[in-house]
Amino acid sequence: MSAEPATVISFPDTAPAAARRANDLSEQRGTRRVSITPKYGSDPVEVDVRYLWCGAPHAPTIVVQGGISADRDVCAGRDRATGWWQELVAEGGAIDLAECRVLSIDWLVPADLGDVSSISSEDQAAALAALVDELGIGRVHAFIGSSYGAMVGLAFAAAHPAKVKSLVLLAGAHRPHPLATAQRSVQRGIVRLGIGSGRTDEALALARQLAMTTYRGSEEFSRRFASGPELRDGRFHFPVEDYLEHAGRRFVERFDPERFLALSESIDLHDIQPERVAAPTVLVGFPSDRLVPLADLFELQRRLGGTATLEVVDSPYGHDAFLKETVQLAPVLRHALNDCRGDR
Repeated sequence: MSAEPATVISFPDTAPAAARRANDLSEQRGTRRVSITPKYGSDPVEVDVRYLWCGAPHAPTIVVQGGISADRDVCAGRDRATGWWQELVAEGGAIDLAECRVLSIDWLVPADLGDVSSISSEDQAAALAALVDELGIGRVHAFIGSSYGAMVGLAFAAAHPAKVKSLVLLAGAHRPHPLATAQRSVQRGIVRLGIGSGRTDEALALARQLAMTTYRGSEEFSRRFASGPELRDGRFHFPVEDYLEHAGRRFVERFDPERFLALSESIDLHDIQPERVAAPTVLVGFPSDRLVPLADLFELQRRLGGTATLEVVDSPYGHDAFLKETVQLAPVLRHALNDCRGDR
């Protein structure tokens, strides 16, 4: 794959004063070729890493990574009106682009690595570490990871301790919970069955519908979908079905089945020894999260090799609370990053 040229963007002088004091915000959105040795391979490979690096030039860099369906576009920019975490990553936001610089990548899949069957969280971490070197960053101020991104953050800190000052990990642990693995295994089975039968889109949509029942909390479903069914097209149709079918359709429009299979499996292959992680860590968990139970985060906190705190945020949104509870999460993130200026 040919490398995508990096585009450097300086926002105009109409930006607020905070941005002008930071010598104007800038953006690189491109591709860099780096070398890593995949966990499930035997030889080094060249891989093209698609990245976004934006914020105040010369400010400390913060890595921000989300779940398996998240991409590098964490915030709004010149060519996009939105980003998957734009309420938190913005000029003046909890992750303030006028004070820090954010680095994010598109997740790699086995096809990016050549002749390997599976990809690991360690591979994603290795690619990020190589990119940090390639961009001349040296050491990132923090690694903020949510869901799969939290898993990769742990892998990054364990294997590349000199490259990260601190961790902020939301809804992710050192290993997957076996019940969550069981649920994802069924989703992957549905997709494989669809590929084999020529009904890939239907299968991927159905797998996403099943996933939505694990991402969200029981309280939210009870509140939103408590009304009774209606007779439609010759059968009773339940209120929750419209929501699930819409989620399935949207996922098929933007996601590839092979990519889903690879990244879903990567979650379940994840296994990091917490004792290897020495970076100071802030963990964030949600009591309604059925994929990453608080008990797993308590164990992670206890076993981490460095200092660790656990912030518990109440939410009806289950695992997706890291996307939905931006108002509650903003002060947690600000506190975790409150010495960002001191790294300049």
